[in-house]
Amino acid sequence: MAYKSLQLMQICRSPGSTILFRSMSTNSKPLLYSLWSSSCSWRVRIALVIKKIDYEVKPTSLTRTVSDHAYTDEYRKVNPMQKVPSLKIDGHTLCDSVAIMHYLEETRPQPALLPQDLVKRAKVREIVELICSGIQPLQNIAVLDHIGKDQGLKWAQHWITHGFQGLEKILSQSAGQFCVGDELTMADLCLVPQVRNARRYKVDLSPYPTIVRLNQELQLLNVFKSTHPSTQPDCPPEFLKK
Repeated sequence: MAYKSLQLMQICRSPGSTILFRSMSTNSKPLLYSLWSSSCSWRVRIALVIKKIDYEVKPTSLTRTVSDHAYTDEYRKVNPMQKVPSLKIDGHTLCDSVAIMHYLEETRPQPALLPQDLVKRAKVREIVELICSGIQPLQNIAVLDHIGKDQGLKWAQHWITHGFQGLEKILSQSAGQFCVGDELTMADLCLVPQVRNARRYKVDLSPYPTIVRLNQELQLLNVFKSTHPSTQPDCPPEFLKK
């Protein structure tokens, strides 16, 4: 379905505190700068599919020896941090996966990725931050490259294990069918890619039955299957079925 004319509702307060609505339309298809193996990119791909947003992908490597890598002057203009993902949408460019998910939620509230219940909403944000601030950044490619090959694997295993110990306790109390109750939320969009990272770095997942169960059930959903790293145009042939 072509993404031709999106109506965004913006809330503006007049001097008399009357809430007025105005709409903006855009005809350009969103452009996602994405790396097939990036867990941050995967989160955004899932959110775009859930929100039924037709978008284009521009593969962007984090390896300098590969064409279309992130370390060019051209891409620095898109994302000053020279990381992925970046999303051009509605005439704007956003450069952080969590910020992107929140923007999509606020501009396209249905289907919702945050619960209406305020406590559940806070719990979703807690889990998102635990994964996206407390686990994934400590084991990303830039950090491991800086540490070096000799210590990189042990470093990644240590910090993922440390994070999963806390995450398992939180999810054992908050989870229903999904991470927080029975609603699919941003927390689920962050969990599945992080579990893939854990397996990539050979982390023992047996101590985390709630994480394993949720990951298995979530991966049965089409939104996770259709956005999986192995489906991406820049996925190397040897990883197509992994």
